[in-house]
Amino acid sequence: MTNTLPVKKRKIPGWLKLGVKIIVSAACLWYVSGKIDFAKAGAALRSANWLYLVLALAAFVVSKWLSALRLNIYFRNINLRLPEWTNIKLYWLGMFYNLFLPGSISGDAYKVILLTRNYKVPYRKTTAAVLLDRFSGLLGLALILAAYGLVVLDNRLYAAAAAAGAVLGVAIFYFVVRRYLADFLPGFFPTLFWGLLVQGSQVVCTYLIMAALGIPAHVTEYVFIFLVSSVAAVLPLTVGGLGIREIVFLEGSRYFGLVEENSVIVSILFYLITLFTSLWGLLYVFRAALKTEEPADDPR
Repeated sequence: MTNTLPVKKRKIPGWLKLGVKIIVSAACLWYVSGKIDFAKAGAALRSANWLYLVLALAAFVVSKWLSALRLNIYFRNINLRLPEWTNIKLYWLGMFYNLFLPGSISGDAYKVILLTRNYKVPYRKTTAAVLLDRFSGLLGLALILAAYGLVVLDNRLYAAAAAAGAVLGVAIFYFVVRRYLADFLPGFFPTLFWGLLVQGSQVVCTYLIMAALGIPAHVTEYVFIFLVSSVAAVLPLTVGGLGIREIVFLEGSRYFGLVEENSVIVSILFYLITLFTSLWGLLYVFRAALKTEEPADDPR
């Protein structure tokens, strides 16, 4: 009879994950750069209306503020009572970690650790709250994407499939929460509503970027491509979605017969707005978003 010892699973080092993401982002950008005319793209960028870009930045900030409010609904479902301003600071800190330290601990994981430590809430509950918040955001995105699909897609079968898929996704998500995560059931429909507001704010941001570039608002194909790129950016393949968004915009513009240079500039401007907004989370790296309190018997 032989004794078998449990084999430890080797974790992939954070630096390796980051390295792969940087390589994938660089490869995507290299591919895009070979498909567009930089002179046209530069001319479009130089002629951009900065007032509309500032308004686009404001719309994006509003979307992140609404996202933080949505997350706090799930926190209240597990009796985690965070003041709204504290929750917003913690949310902004998570945004900074997610975008600027993607190979290290993620912003979501950091929030879970910090809240579990400070508020003595079970780790599984805080993790579930953060994950459910992500899913409710994706559902809001899917519903708006399906609505735009009905407008811009000539293939009625694809449009109907997208709409049916979005509705089915909501039904499945509701069943899972009701069956396995009953603590969060009271927050299901409120967070779904806030998720629609979040994505709606980012759609407004996209329209304002289009206005800055002189793209007519009735060309809703750009917004549809943006929504598809938002789905693609969720995949943990690149640094903050950089590169994969641009590919989606490039290929989407080809599909709809749009100006490729304008599409790529819309994507890059949205990324720069995300970058600038997330950078403010750096403040809470040095000024704690939550005041930590050590237990009296802590040996440290």
